[in-house]
Amino acid sequence: MSAIPTIVVYGLREALRRKVFAVVLLLTAGFLFLYWLANHYAFRDISGIDAPLGIDARSYAGAFIFGLAMFATLFLGVVLAVFLTLGTVRGDAERGLLQPLVVRPVGRSVLLFARWLGAVAVCTPYVVAVYVGAMLITGLTGDWWPDRIVVPAIELAGGVAIVAALSLLGSVFLTATANGIAIFMVFGAGLVAGLLGTIGHALSSHALEHAAKVAAWIVPFEALYQDALRQITANTTGLTGFVLQLGPFGGANTGGPGVRLWACGYFVIVALVAAAGFSRKDL
Repeated sequence: MSAIPTIVVYGLREALRRKVFAVVLLLTAGFLFLYWLANHYAFRDISGIDAPLGIDARSYAGAFIFGLAMFATLFLGVVLAVFLTLGTVRGDAERGLLQPLVVRPVGRSVLLFARWLGAVAVCTPYVVAVYVGAMLITGLTGDWWPDRIVVPAIELAGGVAIVAALSLLGSVFLTATANGIAIFMVFGAGLVAGLLGTIGHALSSHALEHAAKVAAWIVPFEALYQDALRQITANTTGLTGFVLQLGPFGGANTGGPGVRLWACGYFVIVALVAAAGFSRKDL
């Protein structure tokens, strides 16, 4: 286990060499500026917002805009996680760096865990920082704050950690380019499932809602995102709470302790599959 910090540092240096952080920080700065601009104009013209009858316009605008910010936070975190992990196994093998890393006493399983830990150590503070930044922008600009603050941040970070684990799994079997495409397609499929759930909820289609929930459990990062959306309006009741929980980019239709427990179990399953596949690969 003493080799884990060394491998983590190696992964971070490799990311710096490929200018991953520069790209993500540039995207983040652009997003936060545009998000501040959207808040500024939305809350300045709050009286002109056509909220549904009986819905508080400030709560409607705040929850909807902040829900969009949560989606953007998840997306940027996923971009960072994928960039850090997409070429972990195949990329290191092609550069001739894998063989020295997997010799005893390090081993292949330890290598995978260390690279995942390094990605999470970077992505978690990043996701939390962007989430808090967006929350402060909304709260200070529009005087609206989410009902719960900590749990949504943890769930967004957990969703990104799941994507990092899937990306590491993909790197065992796919080239970096193919793995990146595959992971972003899986991420997109999860978002589509969330949108289908919103449509099914609005149309009272139980079959569509059920299909969306099954898909969200197959890719738990979507279920965690939905639960995070649900948490920001957890204490809002009545018609306002019902409308706000529909949410942007996938409604808050899946959540609760079961989702969080399943996300933990999902990590274990992905880790076991990755370790088994890596041990059988002749790399």
